[in-house]
Amino acid sequence: MDQQLADVAERILASARTIAVVGLSPDPRRPSHGVARYLQRVGYRIIPVNPNVDAVLGERAYPSLRQIPEPVDVVEVFRRSEFVGPIVDDAIAIKASAVWLQDGVVDEAAAERARASGLDVVMDDCMMRRHAQRRQH
Repeated sequence: MDQQLADVAERILASARTIAVVGLSPDPRRPSHGVARYLQRVGYRIIPVNPNVDAVLGERAYPSLRQIPEPVDVVEVFRRSEFVGPIVDDAIAIKASAVWLQDGVVDEAAAERARASGLDVVMDDCMMRRHAQRRQH
């Protein structure tokens, strides 16, 4: 990871309090569930975004980012790359500070739009792994 991207990841992890997790599954075997549970355990507030569930990990779920009634610091995306564009547009619309696309999720055009709107962007990286690494230093 280049230093600039490492700095962005560190800035997000250090400043974020509330993380909207798009595509958070209620299934404990899914990566989104494990990552969100970890982030919750280390002190972040998790807001599930999934139109198919009412709650995950004890938090009320919302069908979309635009329906969350409070400020969101980071939008963490567990959806396939082809679904990222509209999610990033919603993140810009709700004035999130950052967008974090999990491992394997890449959309350069959406990332460019987010950066142009002043959001920090991390792509193709795991928030839990990055957080765990910084705790070891």
